[in-house]
Amino acid sequence: MKNIMINLEKAKQEFIKYTENYDLKNEHIERKQLHSLRVMGISRQIAEGLELSQEEIDLATLIGLLHDIARFEQYTQYHTYKDMLSIDHGNFGAKILEKDISKYIESNKYDNIIIKAVKNHNKFKIEEDLTPKEELFAKIIRDADKIDIFYESVEMFWKGTEKEVENSKISEDVIQQINNFSQTKRKKEETPIDNIMRVIAFIFDMNFKASFEILKKEDYINKIINRYNLKDEYTKQKVEEIRIMANKYINEKIKEG
Repeated sequence: MKNIMINLEKAKQEFIKYTENYDLKNEHIERKQLHSLRVMGISRQIAEGLELSQEEIDLATLIGLLHDIARFEQYTQYHTYKDMLSIDHGNFGAKILEKDISKYIESNKYDNIIIKAVKNHNKFKIEEDLTPKEELFAKIIRDADKIDIFYESVEMFWKGTEKEVENSKISEDVIQQINNFSQTKRKKEETPIDNIMRVIAFIFDMNFKASFEILKKEDYINKIINRYNLKDEYTKQKVEEIRIMANKYINEKIKEG
């Protein structure tokens, strides 16, 4: 079967052109453009770690570029990135690509894989009726997206409002979910430190050795927690326990391979 050439440079230029329809002077919108470009690179890194074919590596890279394509319209319409207050950006992104995917890849061979990966990238769990190939690429983009959220949690989130985090208290249900090696569910009454622990708990939904290796190399768990001087002693103790558990979990996943 003839390989499908994926022109990533052309796709990237089309994506940049698409985002230029929005107010890139707005720091929130610009952040999503830069996030998409970083996730593009992380997706490639994971796919290479899985020793996929070059065509599959390029496909994973393309999905990384397109995964948040709905974010620009979401923020423009609703002035928030919170799906519960606006729209499900995975579902909306899938709808955008159902109409416009040919701008980014000439062949329609991979349409279902791309669209289903985008649709599933932000869900608490992947839908169950995917083919093995669809599931693979959904898992790659979910890992890549989470890894860049770790980066943003170090470099961007809570900048200027660290005191809110430092004065907040961890919720018992968050502790319980993490102790059960589970992601924590987003909730309306989330405290600032709960929100940060929800990022840490992403590790329990990550899939590949290459993903855990990136987390370890970048030391994201420690960098995130070290940003804050927590005031509540109980919260400080529990966050320290979570730090130890999370780093141990990452090391074990790397050893498992």
